[in-house]
Amino acid sequence: MLSNAAPQCCPTRARAVLPGAHLHLCMADYAHSPAAEAGRAAKARQLAGYLWDRAITGSELLELPDQVRRKLARAAGVNPPSTAETWRSVAGLLDEKAVWAERNPDHPAARRPHRDEKLLWIKPPITPW
Repeated sequence: MLSNAAPQCCPTRARAVLPGAHLHLCMADYAHSPAAEAGRAAKARQLAGYLWDRAITGSELLELPDQVRRKLARAAGVNPPSTAETWRSVAGLLDEKAVWAERNPDHPAARRPHRDEKLLWIKPPITPW
């Protein structure tokens, strides 16, 4: 027996936007859901850890072209963020940790074990002769 009632897709909606297609507004706004925010935060923490170990600062990160940032993310074992919001979050985490590291220079987490790899990502300016 077929029902004429609209499909129930989500407890927050009484009906689907496109009946039978299961597409509705809650799904379209996944980017602002708690799950998406938690995923971005986890990705930002992992990226920040990788960049911290290589002595890359938040401002240096934000100055990098998108192509280099995507390569950095892949090197860190992270799917490259699709939004600038995640990159700004990473830069903020790096800045916060830099302030913390200044107050706690002897703490093991303040060390940067792969500082020499910074040159792979951040090229120093070339001075003319």
